[in-house]
Amino acid sequence: MDKLVEVKGLQKNFGQFQSLKDVSFEVNAGEVLGYIGPNGAGKSTTIRILLGIIRATQGKVQIFGKDVWQDSIEIHKKIAYVPWGVYLWPNLSGGETIDLFLKLHGAINQEKRDQLIQKFDLNPKKKVRSYSKGNRQKIALIAALATEAEIYIFDEPTSGLDPLMEAVFQEEVKGLKAAGKAIILSSHILSEVEKLADRVAVIRKGEIVETGTLDDLRHLTRYQYKVET
Repeated sequence: MDKLVEVKGLQKNFGQFQSLKDVSFEVNAGEVLGYIGPNGAGKSTTIRILLGIIRATQGKVQIFGKDVWQDSIEIHKKIAYVPWGVYLWPNLSGGETIDLFLKLHGAINQEKRDQLIQKFDLNPKKKVRSYSKGNRQKIALIAALATEAEIYIFDEPTSGLDPLMEAVFQEEVKGLKAAGKAIILSSHILSEVEKLADRVAVIRKGEIVETGTLDDLRHLTRYQYKVET
């Protein structure tokens, strides 16, 4: 298997606060890595470092064998990303927003775009400001899934989706895996990750506390992460 993502000894400090402590994992082509932990554990910070948005304090972080900070522009050409908390342009329509994301990435696969809009049951003509949280999430997912990339990073991707749309997302991820893509699926919901992940890395308070295949970590299904809102 080709190793596309390598994280080794990653640390990130914000002033005196250490957000990440010696985080290590890797992701291969044709593999789904479940990155799981409670909210505030450091999942989104890890992803922001992978994307070159913030700089690691210490450690090795490479994608395609390149440094994520120094070579971020080149790396981004082959990555699709759905963030936690989707903020969009309120005066654009859903279709215009999807097209803008795809143009920013460099190309539009019109057929794939249209198929995904139909699968996710999205009305692309409505203004973004009129969409529910779930429909805004659909826009981000459609834009990412319609992108030709080698690595797909999803941060809490099913937030706001109903079970039917969650199933559509899972089907699309399985298709990406079959096509040899690498996928990072970040979530605080263990049952969601179980349905898709080949391997799991569990993070708590900035530290990786468990890693392995689903069979290796089957005992973790006894525990549930509860999020207070």
